[in-house]
Amino acid sequence: MAAAQTRGRRSGLPVRGWVVGTTCAAAMTLAYFLVPLEHFGTDRPLLSWAVFIALLVSVALLLLVQIRDVLTDDPRARPGIVIPLLVCLTVVVFAGAYHVLARHPGEFSGLSTRTDALYFTVVTLATVGYGDIVPTGQSARVVTMVQILYTFVFLTAATTTLSRRLRSRVGERLGVRVDGPDGPDEPGPSAPEPGAR
Repeated sequence: MAAAQTRGRRSGLPVRGWVVGTTCAAAMTLAYFLVPLEHFGTDRPLLSWAVFIALLVSVALLLLVQIRDVLTDDPRARPGIVIPLLVCLTVVVFAGAYHVLARHPGEFSGLSTRTDALYFTVVTLATVGYGDIVPTGQSARVVTMVQILYTFVFLTAATTTLSRRLRSRVGERLGVRVDGPDGPDEPGPSAPEPGAR
């Protein structure tokens, strides 16, 4: 009976996690559209850069904690919820920075709304680059380069770690140990040893 209750609680966790994750992502996106970003910019350049850098450093540290927890196999870690939320937060932070920069003449060509800034952030994150929005000013180009480097270092490491964790969990359920990028490295308990008859 206790095992059935535990199984019931575990089966509810993924659904609850998805609901919490989706709600948090929606709240972040809504906050992005509602937060008065007009208080940042050329009137307060030190405050603007300090908030931007503080947010990026905070997200980077939280991502590193998640990576550590996955690598040390911490059972309390919830990377399947936390890492996507931190990626979403990263997108919102860069979109906010682009929106603030776009209000200054000569920083961006083709970026005028918050939706444009969010779109440009996602296009840059995906390394698509349609060319319809172009950073033309020095500050905009610096922030764009920071986003590209931030993506390569932190977001790629975090999503790779999350992918490894998910493959490992799927392998455990299937009875196969999955370590390498090409599939099973070692036969699991249900797989026969090579050469065995």
